[in-house]
Amino acid sequence: MSASAQPAPAQAAVAPVPMSPLRAGCYMLAAVLLALTQGLGMNLISANLPQIQGSLGATTTEATWLVAVYMAPNVSLSLMLIKIRTQFGLRNFAEIGILAFVMVAFMHLFVNDLQSALIVRFFSGIAAAPLSSLGFLYMLEPFPPAKKMNVGLCLALTNISLGAPIARLISPALLDIAQWHGLYLMEIAIALMAFGAVYLLPLSPQPRAKVIHWLDIVSYLFIAVGFGLVAATLVLGRLYWWTEAPWLGEMLAVAVVSLTCAAVIELNRKSPLLDIRWLASREVLHFTAALLIFRIVLSEQTSGAYGFFQILGLQNEQLSVLTWVILAATIVGGIACAAIIKPGREPAIHMVALSMLIVGALLDSRATNLTRPAQMYVSQGMIAFAGALFLPPAMASGLTSALKKGPQYILSFIIVFLTTQSIGGVFGSAIVGTFVTWREKIHSHALVEHIALTDPVVARQVSQLAGAYGRIITDKTVLDAEGLALLAQQATREANVLAYNDAFTLIAVIGAIALAALIAHVTFGAFAKRMSSSPHPAVS
Repeated sequence: MSASAQPAPAQAAVAPVPMSPLRAGCYMLAAVLLALTQGLGMNLISANLPQIQGSLGATTTEATWLVAVYMAPNVSLSLMLIKIRTQFGLRNFAEIGILAFVMVAFMHLFVNDLQSALIVRFFSGIAAAPLSSLGFLYMLEPFPPAKKMNVGLCLALTNISLGAPIARLISPALLDIAQWHGLYLMEIAIALMAFGAVYLLPLSPQPRAKVIHWLDIVSYLFIAVGFGLVAATLVLGRLYWWTEAPWLGEMLAVAVVSLTCAAVIELNRKSPLLDIRWLASREVLHFTAALLIFRIVLSEQTSGAYGFFQILGLQNEQLSVLTWVILAATIVGGIACAAIIKPGREPAIHMVALSMLIVGALLDSRATNLTRPAQMYVSQGMIAFAGALFLPPAMASGLTSALKKGPQYILSFIIVFLTTQSIGGVFGSAIVGTFVTWREKIHSHALVEHIALTDPVVARQVSQLAGAYGRIITDKTVLDAEGLALLAQQATREANVLAYNDAFTLIAVIGAIALAALIAHVTFGAFAKRMSSSPHPAVS
């Protein structure tokens, strides 16, 4: 063979080999299993706190610590896992990551009280951290390079968001089996299937490099403490109330000190774990703010709608059709995004998504105590569709911006994205929950101050409500007291309904402000580009 003919085989050797449809389907199925494993681990508890607190002998507030201890290590681990994956290899990372999760999943079967549950949930938060990135990588694996950033990215992000609705769908049957332990039987089964898939379907190897420095570990420990305390405070703050529990302020103070120490270390390194200066740049702050606002608006569904029906006494089994609607809309939204996403279309897609979120929130803001899931099929379907439509273009544009700066900025961008999704989700739930609690107190005060037996309308209502106890209670004073208690319960329920309506309206307003800001940003950018490209008159 001549020298001139040698480059062709060399190029052919490195060219990607197309994957057969069957093998590609297996990789996509593995991605679904990994995403479900991670999603169920995160959502089975948060979706069933009222149901499992009895089996653990805990109050609702105590049971919420299960969510806090899970999120505390989970929100920051992705930062270090990316470097671990680079240094020790993707294959080792995948196999050890899924093995650790399977082992922790089995530990749930030996939990019988709150204390042991808290310990297991903490390790579950650690073990689940690699699974979201594995689910992402397995979904991208079968796609050719030209399709990874559009079709692959959309399907990967949609896949990761399926865990929450599926957890609500399967929870009633699992709780009937064995309460707390029943919840984890399905998770263990899916985790074992994912375990087999990871060993049978290796990801494409990536070059290894020794990238972990001892200062990376020091910085990460400070970041982990800071992010973990912030996440725990956001989960617990509205339950213990922000100004009434001094230890909440102490946790935030320690978090600020820890993150400040990490920033000081990183700013004085030649090869930092995080490029703080780039993260503080205008375009990155703009991108971060956009993602955080989106997470707050999207909490209308995760915290708003489900919380609203919970105060009306509806459980997951009564919400199954609504959850199916949300699941279907999420899948359709992801597929639609994959079909239309292209460079330059991000602002238009985001405008459509924000418009749907605004309309959905406004539709929900007219709820009453007679509203049932059927009345929210359209609005919640729109919000779920918009959620699947928003994230892929945001991540694609962010990755493109980071790549323009250089490959070393990819890690910093991924951290921004994952942090806004994890802490941003908790932050959105905290804002909605706090706002609802505040507005409920205001509405309750306004309603209760008008309840007096001297009012004929109130007296008639109390008499009607007390009539149910007329055959049991003969004392008129006690009977009136029971009637007043029932009327107070009705007033509290109405106050909660009004509070959730206020929250839905607030979310619509936030979405409208974000949409207006996006339109103004796009308009200003187009005007500036037109002015820069127009010919300038000659100066005499």
